[in-house]
Amino acid sequence: MVTPLGKAIEFFREFGLFDIVLPFLLIFAIMFAVLEKTRILGVNKVDGHDIPNKNLNAMVAFVIGMLVVAASNIVGVLNEALPNIILLLVVVISFLVLIGSLQKTGEMDLGETHKGYSMFFGFVILLGVLFIFLGAIRNDGGKSWLEIAFNWIAQQWQGPVFTSIIIVII
Repeated sequence: MVTPLGKAIEFFREFGLFDIVLPFLLIFAIMFAVLEKTRILGVNKVDGHDIPNKNLNAMVAFVIGMLVVAASNIVGVLNEALPNIILLLVVVISFLVLIGSLQKTGEMDLGETHKGYSMFFGFVILLGVLFIFLGAIRNDGGKSWLEIAFNWIAQQWQGPVFTSIIIVII
């Protein structure tokens, strides 16, 4: 039995909300924010203050958003990777809630009090995001880059190249 909300989601899917509109808005918002923050496209002087060139930033962000939407393989990677990244974010927030329940009342600042742990968990999250995107990017045969990398490691496990890499890392 299909519910009205299920029909609405199916309508939005057929309309292209998930394949065109939402990826465009996401890329546009991220690019616009980065361009505003970095001021790479220049600033305008208003009353002695430097204000980012919003018109140019919006136009460049719009063009980049449209180019990303036009490349359907990029949209496919985003549609596959972002739910997993959100899941990773939920796990991290749940972990922080558990840690916070063991702390005394007040603001918890892991970056200041436990800098080593903070850097370690930041590195683990970075690896998680990298693995998620490598798992979402697929070649023409349908294999993900992560699967190709794991297969290569499994084949080269005792080879001289892999052994040399391990020695250099250690």
